[in-house]
Amino acid sequence: MADESKAPQQPESPEPDATGASQAPPAPKTATPSTPPAAPKSAPPAPKPPVALQIPLDNELVRRYRDRFGAAILDAVEDRKQSYLVIDAVKLSDIARYSLDEEKFDLLEDFTVVDWPRREKRFDLIAILYSFPHNHRLRLKIPVAANERPASLVDIWPTANWLEREIFDMFGISFAGHPDLKRILLPDEWQGHPLRKDYDILQQDTAWVRENLGIESGQ
Repeated sequence: MADESKAPQQPESPEPDATGASQAPPAPKTATPSTPPAAPKSAPPAPKPPVALQIPLDNELVRRYRDRFGAAILDAVEDRKQSYLVIDAVKLSDIARYSLDEEKFDLLEDFTVVDWPRREKRFDLIAILYSFPHNHRLRLKIPVAANERPASLVDIWPTANWLEREIFDMFGISFAGHPDLKRILLPDEWQGHPLRKDYDILQQDTAWVRENLGIESGQ
């Protein structure tokens, strides 16, 4: 018996809602794209190596000093592009004379002090030398104890006269052979040396202030 052909079925129409309007079929759900994982944080940059502020100094000038004075040249360094010779105070006069006569450091540009109160050699004398012929500077660093009397440089560089008086006034260091070593900034009767680190910032010579200014406090 032959199969009866079936008529093609029409898709069912959406049923009307309560208002009589046909409802549209629900829209197919689309897959929500997954959020890509966050990129890993990069590691912080490695810290920079510390900058070497002091490096050994060994040039022709240093070698000439070492050849001439041997163990009296305690060290030679370059600190922030500044050349230093650390020298024995016993040889200060000889090294200073050589610096002027042979190396032509014809100007004592400055003569000052750094105070290290906890150190056996408490003070560093710093002589800054300049050569006009060579347009070059050299610093001599001379460690001295509080009771030492380094040689005066007045006979070599006359400007040392006033610079050594200031050092004596502010730090109390006496220079052997200075022609007129006395205070230059403070009155002669002043007690103490204000740039020493054990001189309190509020300290003063109360007796001098009372006698000369007629007041009890100079602060």
